[in-house]
Amino acid sequence: MDYNIKLAATDIDGTFVRSDYTYDTERFHRILERMEKAGCVFAAASGNQYYQLRDLFPDCHEKMAFVAENGAYVRDRGELVFAADMPRETAELMTGICGEYPEMSGVLCGLESAYCQRGAVSPQFFEIMKIYFHRLKWTDDFRKVKDQILKFTVGVPEEKTQYYFELLRERLKDIAEPTTSGHGSIDVILPGCHKASGLKRLAERWGITPEQCAAFGDGGNDIEMLQYCGCSFAVSNASPEAKAAAKHICPSNEEDGVLATLDRLFPSC
Repeated sequence: MDYNIKLAATDIDGTFVRSDYTYDTERFHRILERMEKAGCVFAAASGNQYYQLRDLFPDCHEKMAFVAENGAYVRDRGELVFAADMPRETAELMTGICGEYPEMSGVLCGLESAYCQRGAVSPQFFEIMKIYFHRLKWTDDFRKVKDQILKFTVGVPEEKTQYYFELLRERLKDIAEPTTSGHGSIDVILPGCHKASGLKRLAERWGITPEQCAAFGDGGNDIEMLQYCGCSFAVSNASPEAKAAAKHICPSNEEDGVLATLDRLFPSC
């Protein structure tokens, strides 16, 4: 492969990390060093919270870029580039919709922390969400949260993800957009705010083109960035929609497909 890649972004869950949430850290650091020498920045592009992503890369997060919260939070090597500001009315609308459907469990995602509302979700759901939101707090009322709102996340039964995705798309229309990885998690974000928009902010900041960007993904919330980047890969375990959006297929997350591909893109001398 002969690419002049200056930004390599990867989804995390189902793409970069294995099912046990590990990755080959030694191999990654070797690749990262070669990427730096080639003038390429590595970016984590995920629906997860920035603080969770930062903890996944404890020794190198200051060298990386982050497109977190599905594009609602963008950071460039320690500097905040963009943070979405969702209107309170949109968050209140989502709170009301969750109240109509007991299977929906809502998380209000803020700039400083994420929040679950007491009585609206179970303690078990709260503990599961702590995997993806390392800053997560209880609140008695979403309306009392004093934080800039980035997005609203909904947890639903995995087998009903598509049903609730379509329901939210119909209910929200031009107010906000639902996006999903297909695993029981639906992010409600501002229109036009997705992983590709985050990558575009970084590309414009650095003066590079989409053709100089690479992306890896596996789900519906990766489609825009797979289409945006000139060099894009869907892991072999990806959804059909993600595979259709990508230009190439690489090995699965369990086979360290992202690292194997980066090894080929940035070979050792």
